[in-house]
Amino acid sequence: MISRRFLVAVFSLALLFQADRAVAAARTAYVIIDAQTGFVLDQVDGRDKRQVGSLTKVATAMVVLDWAEKRAGDLNQIATIPPEAFAGTGENLIGFQPGDRITLRDLLYAALVQSDNVAAYTLANQVGIALQPVVPTSGNGTPVAVFVGQMNVLAKSLRMDRTRFVNPHGIDTGERSMPYSTASDLARLTRYAMNKAAFRFYVSQKERQISFSRGNQKKSYLLRNTNELLGTNGVDGVKTGKTARAGDCLILSAHREAEVRKDGAHTSVTPRNLIIVMLGSANRFAEGGQLLARGWQLYDQWAAGGRMVDPNKTL
Repeated sequence: MISRRFLVAVFSLALLFQADRAVAAARTAYVIIDAQTGFVLDQVDGRDKRQVGSLTKVATAMVVLDWAEKRAGDLNQIATIPPEAFAGTGENLIGFQPGDRITLRDLLYAALVQSDNVAAYTLANQVGIALQPVVPTSGNGTPVAVFVGQMNVLAKSLRMDRTRFVNPHGIDTGERSMPYSTASDLARLTRYAMNKAAFRFYVSQKERQISFSRGNQKKSYLLRNTNELLGTNGVDGVKTGKTARAGDCLILSAHREAEVRKDGAHTSVTPRNLIIVMLGSANRFAEGGQLLARGWQLYDQWAAGGRMVDPNKTL
């Protein structure tokens, strides 16, 4: 006969095992990299597939900005907000209505500064229309589907091999196939984005006034950045994200004054920039501040050792 004490012990171990699995699943996945080289200074579960919420909008913005740069797209072009932009996109803080007219530039500000989902969808719809004649697609995809296809093409080109985008805003409810990415993949994307001056400018804005038209009326709205760490301790971007499935998500870019070294007549200047990606945090800003401090400590140790870059630890 199996003793009662043995059964209790086995049951207790099973509960502890389940608790450990729950803690492991809930812990924050993060990566800290040197922005110049992509060298990984620290990471935990950096390749774990997670939902990433509005961090998706970094990819959305880059497809738009790449279209403007490489295909002479006009960011001053006026877009009309379609009714479909409100389907399942959640809160509408700016108060857009179907038929409102607004420039792509102001839509980018709305999507990146205040993380507006309607703005992200409208960007995808408008730029998707422009891309339809020039982008090979299978079947007759909608403009938004064509645009999302280009988000995934961008991800593939950046070796984001554990990423799938299914919409331009990152909402993960009501989707037949779940979107996902990883901290490491998003660090690759952020390195790419932060190398573009236009993107750096958008995500550095604490506030930005935008305007749009409704019939004959001119309306304006003051955007406020959702990144509470922006402007503190050298933080100069990038993006927040949050859904019930994703938890608190955050990408930070931070800089210190460049390191200048003189060796006789030769002067070398080394920029000092970190990128931090956090997924599934319980408190993104508190934890982000802690990871930033840790990141600079690790960076200083790495720099003191000669900034050796291991290709196996580089994104």
